[in-house]
Amino acid sequence: MRRWTRAAAPASIALMALLASPARAGLQDDVDQAAGILERFHAMPEKSIPDAVMRQAKGLAVLSVLKAGFLVSAQGGKGLVIARTDAGWSAPSAIGTGGAGFGFQIGAEVSEFVIVLNTPGAVQAFAHAGNVSIGADLSAAAGPVGRDLSAGVLPLAAVYTYSRSQGLFAGISLQGAVIAARDGANREYYGRSVTPAEILSGKVDPPAGASKLIDLLKSY
Repeated sequence: MRRWTRAAAPASIALMALLASPARAGLQDDVDQAAGILERFHAMPEKSIPDAVMRQAKGLAVLSVLKAGFLVSAQGGKGLVIARTDAGWSAPSAIGTGGAGFGFQIGAEVSEFVIVLNTPGAVQAFAHAGNVSIGADLSAAAGPVGRDLSAGVLPLAAVYTYSRSQGLFAGISLQGAVIAARDGANREYYGRSVTPAEILSGKVDPPAGASKLIDLLKSY
């Protein structure tokens, strides 16, 4: 048992650094990061998220996830979810994910994920549930790629998942991942206690710091 504990230490230290880093402490950093992630996905023409998928999306969740370890792996990540409302895109709501497992993993790797919410029910799951399990609470599928996808194609799952790792399209699955709301980050960002349901329904005005992300989403 002691050997496993020592093996897990590098993963734990790496995750603690990710979650405690001042540079990543606030939701504004996650908002800026989300805009950058979407721009990087768009810069891969053959593997990009189709514009048709983005135009039909009811919402998006964007995450940056660190996986690290030596023999025992662990991962943790932070990001946001944002929804399309009758008045336009909502303000962002903070989310996070984490977990541990056994497997051959040496070193650390950062992956970027975009989860396209294809249905109103998918948005509601993030708005009203404390924890959302991808694949259990919401059906998930690897999203189609390429900018030439025809508009009007019916989605095959409640959510489409996309991932990049080490600067390349990776096709990494989020199946089974549990994503939770970060209520403290929302409270700090908006200066008061607000629920994900209030944010994603449009009852909370988007702050100026989210304008770049929202303008980017409007461009699809």
